[in-house]
Amino acid sequence: MEWFSSGKIYNFMSKRNLFISISLIFIISSIILAFTKGFNWGIDFRGGTVVQVQFEKTAPIKDIRKLLSKKFEGVSVTNFGSAEEVIVKFPVTAKNSVTKDLGDKVSKILKPLGQFKIRRVDIIGAQVGSELRDNGIKALVFAIIGVLIYVAFRFEWKFAVASVIALFHDIIISIGFVSLFNVDVNLDVLAALLTILGYSLNDTIVVFDRIREEIVTTKERDLAKLINSAVSQTLSRTVLTSFTTFLVVLTLYMFGGEIIKPFSFTLLVGIIAGTYSSIFIASPLLIWLTFKVDDFRKQLAKKEKIKREKEQLRNQYGQGVL
Repeated sequence: MEWFSSGKIYNFMSKRNLFISISLIFIISSIILAFTKGFNWGIDFRGGTVVQVQFEKTAPIKDIRKLLSKKFEGVSVTNFGSAEEVIVKFPVTAKNSVTKDLGDKVSKILKPLGQFKIRRVDIIGAQVGSELRDNGIKALVFAIIGVLIYVAFRFEWKFAVASVIALFHDIIISIGFVSLFNVDVNLDVLAALLTILGYSLNDTIVVFDRIREEIVTTKERDLAKLINSAVSQTLSRTVLTSFTTFLVVLTLYMFGGEIIKPFSFTLLVGIIAGTYSSIFIASPLLIWLTFKVDDFRKQLAKKEKIKREKEQLRNQYGQGVL
C-alpha cells in the first residue's frame, strides 16, 4: 500500500496550516458546547444512590425504567454483568432523596415484575460528588504539569510546550464529544481522559524522538524537512498501533455493556484525536514556536562534551591519576 511505502517522505508540513485550522474548528466547537450545553454529570460527581438488582429471569429493563420514572427523576437503568442483573442510578434532585431505605422503596415498586433481590445500595452524597469532581480536575491538571516537566527535561522546553498543547487539543475535543452525545461524566470518563493523556503523549514522544535522531544523524537544517522525514518514518507505527487499539476499544464499546460505554466512548474519541495530534499538530507547533535546529545541535554537543569530561574525570580518578 503506497501510504506505507518504505522510505517515502510525505510533505506533511506543507499542509500544516490546514491541519491546525481543522483542529481549531473542533476545539472552538468543543469549548462552545462545554459552556452552552454543559455536561451530563453522573452520580459519581453530583451525588445520588446506586441500587443493584438481580432478577431470577431476564431483567425487563424497559418495564423497570417505566415504573421507576413515575416516582423518581432522571433514573438510569442498565444491565450489569448479565441479562438478569441491573444497576439503577438515582441522581440527587429536588424530587429524589438520598436515603438508606431507597432499596425498600425500589423493592415495592418493582414487585409486579417478578422474583428479584436487592444486591446492594450505595449512597454518594452531593458534597462527596463535588469533591470527587474537583479532585478529578486536579488530577488532570497535575498530570499535564508532570508531562510538561518530563518532556522539557528529556528534550527541550519548546518540545514540552508543543506536546502539552497537543494534549490540551486531545482532551478538549474528547470533552466536546462527551458533551455533544450526553455521555454520563463519571469516574470512568475521568479515567479515560487520563488514559488519553498517556496514550497521546506516547505517540508524540515517538515522533519527537525520531525528530531528535534526524537532527543528530543528518546535516539537514530545514526543520520542516526534518519533521516530514521523522513523521513519515513513524507513520506506519503510529497508524497501525492506533488502529489496533481503536478496534479493541470499539469492541468494548459494542459488547462491553452499558456500564463501560462512557469509558470506551471517550477513549475512542481520544484515540482518534491523539493520533491526529501526534502526526499533524505536535510537530508543526515546533515550527510555530521557532525551534532552531542549529541551537539544538549546539546544546546536544555541549551536553555530550560535559558527559565526556565527566567520564574522563571518573577514569582518571579510578586510575589514581588525580
